[in-house]
Amino acid sequence: MDVTTFIQTLVKALALGAVYIMMGLGFVIIFKGTQVLNFAASALSMAGAMFMSILIADRGLPFLPFGNPLAGPEGETPSIGVWLSNLIFTLIIAAILGLVVERLTIRPMIGQPLFAMAVITLGLEFAIRPFNIDATALEGRSLGVPWGAEAWTVADALIPKSYVAAAIMALIAGLVVFFFYRSRFGVAMRAVAFDQEAAMAQGINVGRVFAIAWALGVALAALAGIAYGMAPFPPGGSVSQEIHPVLAFRVLPVIVLGGLDSVIGVIYGGVMIALAEVFAGQYLSQYNSILGSGYSTIVPYLVMLIVLVVRPYGLFGTPEIRRV
Repeated sequence: MDVTTFIQTLVKALALGAVYIMMGLGFVIIFKGTQVLNFAASALSMAGAMFMSILIADRGLPFLPFGNPLAGPEGETPSIGVWLSNLIFTLIIAAILGLVVERLTIRPMIGQPLFAMAVITLGLEFAIRPFNIDATALEGRSLGVPWGAEAWTVADALIPKSYVAAAIMALIAGLVVFFFYRSRFGVAMRAVAFDQEAAMAQGINVGRVFAIAWALGVALAALAGIAYGMAPFPPGGSVSQEIHPVLAFRVLPVIVLGGLDSVIGVIYGGVMIALAEVFAGQYLSQYNSILGSGYSTIVPYLVMLIVLVVRPYGLFGTPEIRRV
C-alpha cells in the first residue's frame, strides 16, 4: 500500500467527517431540545454559507441595504483575522435566523403531533431552497477563504489547509456543545427532551429552550456549510449547488448510525461514515466498471443498514421501551 496515498486519503476522510459531525451536531441539538426532525437542516446550512458569501464577496449584510462594517479592503482577499471575524458574524446571523424560524413556525406548534412539526420543517426546506439554488444557478459565490486551496507537505503527502481548518472547526463546535450540555440551559434542554410537562412544572421555560436549540442548531449547520464550501472540498472555495445534496442526504446515515439523540453518536457516526465513503472511493475505484461511478455515495447507506440490523436505535441512540 502506498503510504502517501493512505495518509492523504485518511486526512480527506477525517476532514469530511468533521463536516458531517458539525452538521450532525446541529441536527441532534434540535432533536434533543424539541423532539423535532429538522428536515430543513441542509437548506439552512447552505443559507448560512450564503450569508458568509454576502458578507465577504458582496461586502453587504443579508436582507439589509447596508454595507458590512467587518469587510476587508475591496478587491483584496481578506486576511485570516477579517475572515474569522466575518465567520463569527455569520454564525450570529444564522442563530438569529434559527430564532426567527422557531418563533414563527415551531413555537405555535408546541403540543401538536411531532409528525406535523416535522412536516413543517420539510416545508421550510422547500421554501428556503430556491433562495440558495437561484443565487448559485449560474456560478458559485466566493467564500473568500484566505488560504484558498493551499496545502502543507508532510512525508510527501499533501495536507490541505482547509482540511485542517475543518477539523479545528469541528473540535471547537464539539467543545461548545460539550460545555453547553453541562450548563444551566443544557440541563434544562435535557429535562424538556425527557418530559415537557414535568419540565414546565419545575419552572423551565420550554419556549426558551426551543429557541436556544434552534439558534444553536442552525449556527452549527451554517458552520458545516461554510467548512464544506472551502477548497479542496468539491464546491471549490465557493457556495455552489454541490453543497445541498451532500448535506441533505449523505449526512443522514451519520445521524441515524450514531443515534438521533446522541451527541457522542454523531462524532462516531461522522468519522465512520466518512472513512467508509472516502476509502471506498479511493481503493475500489479500479472496480468502477462493476460497481458504477457513484458507488462511493452508496457506501454510507450500506454501513448504516448493517449497523441498524444489529442496533435498531443506532450505536448510541436511546432505546424506546413500550409496555403493553
